[in-house]
Amino acid sequence: MTHNRGIINHGDRNNFNNVAIGANARASSPAPAHSSDLAVEADTPWDCGIVTILSEELRSVIDELKLNRHKTPNGLYFYQGEHTAPDATLRIVATQTQSQGQRSTMAALENLRRYYNPRLWALVGIAGGIHDDHARIGNVIVSTDVVYYESRKINPRGDTRRRGEHRQSPAHIVHAVNAYFTDHGTPARINGHNAAQGGDPYEIYPGVIGSGEAVIADRDSDIRTYLTTYHEKVLAVDMEAGGLSQYWQENSVHGAANPGWIVIRGVSDNADEEKGHSHHERAARNAAHVLSQLLPYLC
Repeated sequence: MTHNRGIINHGDRNNFNNVAIGANARASSPAPAHSSDLAVEADTPWDCGIVTILSEELRSVIDELKLNRHKTPNGLYFYQGEHTAPDATLRIVATQTQSQGQRSTMAALENLRRYYNPRLWALVGIAGGIHDDHARIGNVIVSTDVVYYESRKINPRGDTRRRGEHRQSPAHIVHAVNAYFTDHGTPARINGHNAAQGGDPYEIYPGVIGSGEAVIADRDSDIRTYLTTYHEKVLAVDMEAGGLSQYWQENSVHGAANPGWIVIRGVSDNADEEKGHSHHERAARNAAHVLSQLLPYLC
């Protein structure tokens, strides 16, 4: 009997993979490659990538746009589908950040860019209103302007000087939003699309979003005073839009065309002492519905 301790070659066209030579050698297979589906997604830009923060926000977007769950090999969850517009069928993908705030938002945008490379980024969800007339609970603010208020200089004797950073969406997004309000009026009015929430009518306003790291629950907050003094059209505040506008600016160094961006916020509270969770669902669903109305203009 012959005991083989090496390689036997029969003929001149043999292929050897994962080969080990020697009496006690062992061959190890390489780690399996990731699914090719994701490479296809990244190579073919999707039309719109949506970032949400809260579960109510993501559920509202999924329900409004009829999206389906998709899990990547490395454990990331996205929700994707197609949305039929008058002139095209749009490919839509949504994701949820790991936590609130600017930094987690930027990480979610990077995941969308790597896996789907969308032509438009949309930040959709809820915000606190700081304008008594335009930003009433249930109304929706459509923003192509963001003021980031966290940058500041702290001087002696408690003298703090805030240094606001103001960024605007690219021109074609501003034109698209202007066209929507030209067609629907300012404010645009929705007469109750959501039977589950009582079908309450609400209004849609264009406006500026103030963004930072604070959860504001004080009508006399110095942040509210600063924002309304900095720009009289700041209608609402959130904790993520600054990260979106900053990521967009820094993403402009890539060779490909930089996506457009928009912020759509349903007003869930008045950023005062009565701030709570009771209107989250209503505000999130209103914002998701407004996104679906805007998509034919944006994409």
